Amino acid sequence: MNLTVSLRILNSLAVALFGAFAFFQYNDIDPAVYHRASSLDAALWLGFYALISALFALTLLRRSASNWLLLLGAVACLVKMGQTGWGLWINIFGQDEFTMMQVSMSSADPRVELSREFFGALIALAGVAALWWQGRRFGPGHSTETGES
Repeated sequence: MNLTVSLRILNSLAVALFGAFAFFQYNDIDPAVYHRASSLDAALWLGFYALISALFALTLLRRSASNWLLLLGAVACLVKMGQTGWGLWINIFGQDEFTMMQVSMSSADPRVELSREFFGALIALAGVAALWWQGRRFGPGHSTETGES
């Protein structure tokens, strides 16, 4: 893809951001931080964020991610949002006051971590949508000089 300089910078930032999200998933298996942590869940989140980071990295290599990879990314985002949405719902409409600043997750009150995870998946979905737009706008067979496809 023949991206503009500003999109290359934004995509580089997205690679770093989602790469950092993946890197920090090791906290989710630390029993000192999380009660009854799931190694499988942490590995799945790590893989999820690594996939989104890799999709952005593909665009920096002047390749557009295939529609199948983008669809896989979008489905992964929607699955993760579905898995964590109930925690956000309880956080917003539950008896306790809404918060995103609680230090750690506990099995007695998982709503904070689930809310954070929901928004992480929502940000990733916005990223996948941006990549889809970039592919349509700057992908093979599209003229960037006239602004028409």
